[in-house]
Amino acid sequence: MWIRRLERMRLIPAFNAGHARDVGCCRNFYRRAVLNNQFSVMAQFSYKARRKSGEVVQGVLDVADRAAALTQIERLGLFPVAVEAAKGAAVAKAERAERKAAQVSAGVLPPAVRALLNRRRKPKLQELATFTQQLANLLQSGMPLTVALNSMSHLESKGISSEVSKQLKQDVMEGKSLSDAMGRHPLIFSDMYVNMVRAGEQSGALVEVLRRVAEHFERFAEVQAKFTSALIYPCIVACVGVVIIMFFMTFMLPRFMSIFQGLNVQLPWSTRALMNFGDFFSKGTTWLFIGLSAFVLVILFLRFKSTETGSRKLDGWKMSAPVVGKVVKLNLFAQFARTLATLLHNGVPVLTALKITEQIVPNRIMKDAIARTREDVTDGKTLAQPLERSKVFPQLMIDLVRIGEETGDVPGALQNVASAYESELSIALRVMTNLIEPTMIIIMAVGVGGLLFSILSAMFAITASINRP
Repeated sequence: MWIRRLERMRLIPAFNAGHARDVGCCRNFYRRAVLNNQFSVMAQFSYKARRKSGEVVQGVLDVADRAAALTQIERLGLFPVAVEAAKGAAVAKAERAERKAAQVSAGVLPPAVRALLNRRRKPKLQELATFTQQLANLLQSGMPLTVALNSMSHLESKGISSEVSKQLKQDVMEGKSLSDAMGRHPLIFSDMYVNMVRAGEQSGALVEVLRRVAEHFERFAEVQAKFTSALIYPCIVACVGVVIIMFFMTFMLPRFMSIFQGLNVQLPWSTRALMNFGDFFSKGTTWLFIGLSAFVLVILFLRFKSTETGSRKLDGWKMSAPVVGKVVKLNLFAQFARTLATLLHNGVPVLTALKITEQIVPNRIMKDAIARTREDVTDGKTLAQPLERSKVFPQLMIDLVRIGEETGDVPGALQNVASAYESELSIALRVMTNLIEPTMIIIMAVGVGGLLFSILSAMFAITASINRP
């Protein structure tokens, strides 16, 4: 009865005989909507859709917004082709109110504040992995893609807002593929992500591909966590040492110096050097000079790093540095092998996979090596030959890739390479941490011990002068 009353009041569209089979599900939809007071403000949307048989259907809906129109069309068992707002008085009034609010906001907030509020941060690898795993679980349970994306908009996914899921759902309902919809959000979904999803759509194994993508990001997030945990302790030790030295130089040293200067005693050279050092850093011009020098050095370093030559030299130094260089190279080799293996395993063409891997790898030297490899592969050569010719990749990787080409399983060979280098990376990180920790402790002990030695030697000199007849 209440459905017919709403129809007569034109708060919902009337159902014809052709839609009789959909009345039951739509009545439940409208019942929930009425109970939730969703029909308080209505707007008209004209739509064009297709039935499963291919027949084109047109009509007008009175709903709250465009999302509700798309939901209603989907519930009718139709495939939406175009949904546009009818330019009625209510719609025009709402648009004018929205434009007015935007103009007021633009006039009140400064441009820098508006840019800061509108800025989106790039999600972390673990956040991407969680989002992808949740979507794969929903699709695995049998949900249609649009329903799964709608559910994703209600799930808590840190780093990826619900608006992204809503936009993905809307694009898919308008006829776009999931990969094309994700391609409209390059800050969130990289080229690698989009290409792998596209390969999964073409092969009909989207759920499996999404799980592989999630596993890929989880592995790299684990490597990043190892790097972070390896540097936490040395950073803490360095910060504590700097705080102790600064406290001693600014608070304790002036008090000792005031005592020493009042005595006619020949102070040791270490104490005199410490006093001169403290006097030098107590002047404001000294700190101004240090600040300006540091600023100039940072600017020069950034300019040098921004150039192609400078970036290549810095990346080369990172790879050849003692202790740290081994960690950097193992991480790059594992990242290259894991990314390329994941792309090839999911059906991405070799040239496209190499191009995406080249964009992902952060080292300029390895980028150039991958670019040369891609050119040689284009000429018809195998993958192992150009890798060996680059003189960048290790012999173990080249041999395993060559075996993979002979057996027809290059992705599997690359995955074995990635696993081997990730294991070596864990050991190298542990060794680096074991070397850095005692080094930092020794440096801090030498600095604090030097300060104490300067003070105590002066006190011994004063005591000896007092006891001298």
